[in-house]
Amino acid sequence: MDNSVTTELSEHIGSKLTGLVQSTELVNDELVLHTSVKSIEKLLKFLKDDIQCKFEILLDICGVDYPERDSRFEVVYHLLSISNNQRVRVKVPLKEGEAIPSVASMYSSAGWFEREAWDLFGIFFEGNQDLRRILNDYGFDGHPLRKDFPLSGFVELRYDDEQKRVVYEPVKLTQEFRRFDFMSPWEGADYILPGDEKVED
Repeated sequence: MDNSVTTELSEHIGSKLTGLVQSTELVNDELVLHTSVKSIEKLLKFLKDDIQCKFEILLDICGVDYPERDSRFEVVYHLLSISNNQRVRVKVPLKEGEAIPSVASMYSSAGWFEREAWDLFGIFFEGNQDLRRILNDYGFDGHPLRKDFPLSGFVELRYDDEQKRVVYEPVKLTQEFRRFDFMSPWEGADYILPGDEKVED
């Protein structure tokens, strides 16, 4: 996107939405808008309906985890205007346990994206009528894209030949986290793993 067009769009949004946009920035020639949980619905509605914006397509909603911040999560919306050949990114900071309004009634694609953010980060979208796991099993424990989620997870599953079914068991690793040292398997296999034949006794 041309910088002059981006600047013009930023000024237009700022003039129409006083107080809804906390700050703007230009990242890789793309306009980024920072807003709050309370303002996200109004901002997205304006971006979709305004004649100079016309961001009619929601490409993605994703979460980002910053454990060191007071507002631990960031919900990021990527919008596309086919009419004006423009893109915009909207970022919303979110505290752990805080809910953010669902925009599934505004953008039909939002439903699945919100489910994914809930599944992987535990971000709750208030008003989403179908907020359930989408990538992980319904009984999965935790949210695997949080930075404090253990690399091994909490539960492992395997097929038990004696019971003739899949069994779930607590993870029993001898290490707190995985170090990918391929010359030294974590838990002793009874056979030589590919590459281990190079190790000298």
